[in-house]
Amino acid sequence: MGGMIHAMRRTLSSCIRPRRYAPALILALGARPANAQDFDLGRVLASLGDLDRQEFVAIALVLAILGFSVVSAILLMRTRTRAAENELRLRSEIQALQAENDRSNALLLSEPQVVVSWRAGDDRPRIAGDTALLAVGPAHRLLAFGTWLAPEPSVRLERAVEALRNDAESFALNLTTVSGRGVEAVGRVVGGQAIVRFRELSGLRRDLAEMTLRYNALLEETEILRGFATAIPAPVWARRANGTLAFANPAYAVATEATSSADAISRNLDLLDSPDRNEMARVLSEQAAFAKRLPVVIRGERKMFDVQAIALRSGSAGIAIDASEAASLRASLSRMADAHRRTLDQLSSAVAVFDARQRLTFYNDAYRRLWNLDIGFLDTSPSDSAILDQLRASRKIPEQQDFRQWKARLHEAYRATEARTDEWHLPDGRTLRVISTPNPEGGVTYLFDDATESLDLSRQFDALIRVQRATLDNLAEAVAVFASNGCARLFNPAFARMWRLSPDALAQQPHIKTVQEWCWPLFDDARAWQELRAAITGIDNRNSVVMQIERKDGSVLNCMTMPLPDGATLLTFQDVTDTVNVERALRERNEALEAADKMKVNFVHHVSYELRSPLTTIIGFAHFLSDPSTGPLTLKQSEYLSYITSSTNALLAIINNILDLATIDAGAMSLNLAPVDVRKAIEQATAGVQDRLVTDNIRLEVKTAGANTPLIADERRVVQVLYNLLANAVGFSPRGGTVTLTATQHGGRTFFAVTDHGPGIPPENQSKVFDWFEANANGSRHRGAGLGLSLVRSFVEMHGGSVFIDSAVGRGTTVTCEFPTEPPVRSAAE
Repeated sequence: MGGMIHAMRRTLSSCIRPRRYAPALILALGARPANAQDFDLGRVLASLGDLDRQEFVAIALVLAILGFSVVSAILLMRTRTRAAENELRLRSEIQALQAENDRSNALLLSEPQVVVSWRAGDDRPRIAGDTALLAVGPAHRLLAFGTWLAPEPSVRLERAVEALRNDAESFALNLTTVSGRGVEAVGRVVGGQAIVRFRELSGLRRDLAEMTLRYNALLEETEILRGFATAIPAPVWARRANGTLAFANPAYAVATEATSSADAISRNLDLLDSPDRNEMARVLSEQAAFAKRLPVVIRGERKMFDVQAIALRSGSAGIAIDASEAASLRASLSRMADAHRRTLDQLSSAVAVFDARQRLTFYNDAYRRLWNLDIGFLDTSPSDSAILDQLRASRKIPEQQDFRQWKARLHEAYRATEARTDEWHLPDGRTLRVISTPNPEGGVTYLFDDATESLDLSRQFDALIRVQRATLDNLAEAVAVFASNGCARLFNPAFARMWRLSPDALAQQPHIKTVQEWCWPLFDDARAWQELRAAITGIDNRNSVVMQIERKDGSVLNCMTMPLPDGATLLTFQDVTDTVNVERALRERNEALEAADKMKVNFVHHVSYELRSPLTTIIGFAHFLSDPSTGPLTLKQSEYLSYITSSTNALLAIINNILDLATIDAGAMSLNLAPVDVRKAIEQATAGVQDRLVTDNIRLEVKTAGANTPLIADERRVVQVLYNLLANAVGFSPRGGTVTLTATQHGGRTFFAVTDHGPGIPPENQSKVFDWFEANANGSRHRGAGLGLSLVRSFVEMHGGSVFIDSAVGRGTTVTCEFPTEPPVRSAAE
């Protein structure tokens, strides 16, 4: 500004007479005269009046420029002032934000935690905190959850983070690291950012998390038990320590005549009478459980219940199971047994009942009189064998060439399922018909009938009729007897049930045609019914008819007619639906298994060939890369290349094994038979497992003292057999164990036995170890495709030998291969 004024002064001085207009110019340019007293405003104005036009314009221009400069200077000063104020305010705000940021960082780092944030639309995470606190390692590994979390928590966290970033779904998870430490992960969306906070579960927070898990598990278990107790049809209850009812299921409410479980609990209803309740409370106070059959009155009806109760820490719980029917049946059975015993005791036929231990439990007086045995001896519950020995000694039973064999045959009735009838010709001339009937609860009932008297014959006939009727009624087969006129004369309940007929209607002896009409809704094959009618009513043709029919309800019946001596016809139906269905299912399953097995062999064969070609290429290129002529490799590349080589070699061995098995299965493998040095074959096989022996610190003992004769076999296959046996034994042996290989020759055969001291093979798995892909580690370090023993058996059997396994759980396994010294001439697998 000063420079501008100075320039204008020089311009005016050149075009205006300075002396004349000096006061005016001085005033215009803001300069003061040398002596303020000399300044006269009137003189200045008068001097201005003397200006010509050019001079006046110049002065006006100078004044305008001067005014603009003054205004500009004022505005510039104001702008600079405002800028300085804004800078001060901005610096103050920056300092405040820095302080706020420091406070936030202090709060963030006040406890061991890590915070990860993603801005909207930005995939780059921002990580705050020390990841070493979580034992994660470098910060970039934090988001690789699988490197520091267990597999299942890692998957859960990845899904939760994805849902948080995509759908703004918050989460809170308790996770477990690979080292077993607990970590809490909480995800939220705050200010347009997805934020996940990690902190270690320790101290009170860990205890709270564990308590929460236990509480949730307890709630779930309580809901399950409550639902189970509610669904039980028997009364179930729980009482507090003061005796009040805490829980009752609907069956309890019904038994106590309450409207609902809540009504029973609110009214504190009791199921048992006061004496029974007092007894149960006393027993529970002394012991941990109470069990007794007690009477309970429900809706005016007295029933028996088996009451079970247990004492709990805060009360008791119990259940009452209705035993009325069981008690009634037991009482009825006891009365029936007593009635049968009284009836048997009144019979003239001799009866003796022996229990499952073959001890005499019942005999009637006719039995004692028949054999004239001492009551004191019979009351000692002698054995069946002792009674027969005494009867033989007194010559009261038939003489036998081999008494021991005869007695053993008689005692077969204890293991039989049906009654058997024998005839005994006694030395005194009498003939006894002996019926031995197995008892349902075990043991045998002997019935002795004297067949020498007509009265006994009549009684025997009546008993036989009753037995036949009872047998017919209890047969599972449907049986009906039609007279020669075609009318039903006899039928059993199974016949009525099978054809859904009324027993009363059948009792009216309907004709076979009427029976056919009744059975028509279930079976409407007119030709089959015509054949049955002809067999029943025919006079000339009395041949048996056997057929199988399938009814509309899907059941399959075996039908048979049998002509009887009196001209009647026996018609039987046997339900064979289950048998037919099982037979069909087995046939279909067999066909499916055969097809699946063929498909499996074809698939394995073709896939193995398809895999072998690219695998061979990979192995070749891997060897090519390892050759120094192809150029140097880094240490990491060499390491990766060694992994590739070992993995491809292992895979090639598996594929070769599969191909060998497929070739053997197809019958296309040939044997190159030649003399084989046993020791040399063993050396070649053991060389292949030396590295594994050293790695697992396993000692190998080889015993070949008894194998000096060359073996005629395929040397390559023999070495392969021994290698697979040794590899299997080393895999199952514990570290520091011993594996023994023994070779012996005797009887024109060579035996190789490999023994390990591993976990052994359970008996149920020994028959499966030779199957394809059957691998079972049994808790050992052994891993494999399950083909080794399959190849062993196949190669040994191709040589005409056999493989045996001797194993016991916990004591190890011995696999023995038997080779003929000179196998039969056979060049291909059969």
